[in-house]
Amino acid sequence: MVKTSASGMTEFHWQEAKILIIDDHQENVRLLERVLEIVGILDCKGITDSREAMQAFRDFEPDLILLDLSMPHLNGFQILELLTAAIPADSYLPILILTADATEPTKRQALSSGARDFITKPFNNAEVILRVKNLLETRRLHLQLREHNESLEAAVSQRTIELEKAVADLQAAQQHTIQQERLRALGTMASGVAHDFNNSLSIIVGFGEFVLRDCERYDVMKNAAEQMRMVLIAAEDASKIVNRLKEFNRPEDGELRQSVDLAGLVEKALRLTKPRWETQAMGRGITIRPRLELARTPVIDGDPSELRELMTNLIFNAVDAMPEGGILTCRTRLEGELILLQVSDTGIGMSEEVRQRCLEPFFTTKGEGGTGLGLAMVYGIVQRHRGTMDIQSVPGGGTTFSFRFPAGAPTAPGAESVDIGVEQSLRILVVDDQKVIREILVEYLSADLHVVETASNGAEALAQLDANVYDIVITDQAMPGMAGDQLAATLKKKAPQTRTILLTGFGASEGEPMREGIDLVIAKPVSQRTLRRALSKVMRTGSA
Repeated sequence: MVKTSASGMTEFHWQEAKILIIDDHQENVRLLERVLEIVGILDCKGITDSREAMQAFRDFEPDLILLDLSMPHLNGFQILELLTAAIPADSYLPILILTADATEPTKRQALSSGARDFITKPFNNAEVILRVKNLLETRRLHLQLREHNESLEAAVSQRTIELEKAVADLQAAQQHTIQQERLRALGTMASGVAHDFNNSLSIIVGFGEFVLRDCERYDVMKNAAEQMRMVLIAAEDASKIVNRLKEFNRPEDGELRQSVDLAGLVEKALRLTKPRWETQAMGRGITIRPRLELARTPVIDGDPSELRELMTNLIFNAVDAMPEGGILTCRTRLEGELILLQVSDTGIGMSEEVRQRCLEPFFTTKGEGGTGLGLAMVYGIVQRHRGTMDIQSVPGGGTTFSFRFPAGAPTAPGAESVDIGVEQSLRILVVDDQKVIREILVEYLSADLHVVETASNGAEALAQLDANVYDIVITDQAMPGMAGDQLAATLKKKAPQTRTILLTGFGASEGEPMREGIDLVIAKPVSQRTLRRALSKVMRTGSA
């Protein structure tokens, strides 16, 4: 089921999954095989003697296991225990239980013993197919995410070594010079990491939108739909954070484009960070209680992503400062013509020396567990929002961060949320060396009834351009052999009427100068909404 493409990327097709069926009744095994054949899953192995299960598991190397519970010799729970011990901790190999015992204790025991899902006999064929497909899709995402994480870890490790060497070389200079040079080193490192990181975020955003669409379309898993919205918001914020690292020391922006309700933003930030202050804290045996004192206030002019980043950093710092647990208080209120935002903890507090230095880039009291960038970035965000920042802290008595922002004028309702698209069906060529990115873009475009073809590199794209006429070519920038801007320049000479959109994982700024042959530049990750706006823009104007 798992293959490697010529580009080195893992390819995973759930229809080619290897499925191991363990059930002591041959008729049940055959029924399941026929059900799976309906959706094209043909590589199945059935075991009716539970004593042969582990040998079959080792020999067959399945992608999914369908397991009965009530069997002679070894029952399902005993096999679950053996499988859990044999499956690596960092691997995701789903086990789906099929049993006639629908009691709650049985369900709880099965799920807590390592099973990923549970179906009661007699089962509905359609339900089996849907659950199998969902588990296999999750396995595919896990394998791809693990591959990207390994790649990112290697890149970050290498660049960390380079950064440490640069810092050592700068230690002989004056403190102010050291600080500036470190910031430039960080920007250089971030430029290199941004491409790979944004490609990973493209996959998260793409498949996240597909899951959210299916949840809403079929009106199922409403909690999952809300959680997926949080995932997509976090992915969008992460992309902006990566791009901002390159501009860490930039001056204040001239204009902030949206009206932001701070109270609503605080509530959303708490939901986004809940796994850290609740789930992980409980795992360490401590309790952190959030307390909200959110008064209605006027909106402020700001960037919601930056302000969520500010809140996320403060919440994470508060959690780190309360190793024995405590109270996390978030407060908003109107003070004259200013909007007050406060975040307080009941943690270990800071000495006066630490309080004076905590905003310095790379200053940290967490050792290897911290980067020293969180509060420095918070301070930069406050400055860009024309706000002020005050820190009150006492050793052993907790810390309070207070921010005051000028009130802004509300924007027209819905001004930022209109989803503009093009009315006609377009003929589009998508060029990207990563198969999974091509698949996501094709899914986006096909959903809007465009005719889409793909190419994996510049040479293949030019060959298709010789034989076909396209309205738009969407190309990645970083590709082996021929970069996206080189392809666009050549394309314009061949077909000047064809629009070109360049996708880049290195970050793109609004209004940046267009390179030769390029009508529009879009930064990864790309959402369906962003892509629709891009198509509309280039078809209306023909250029950015």
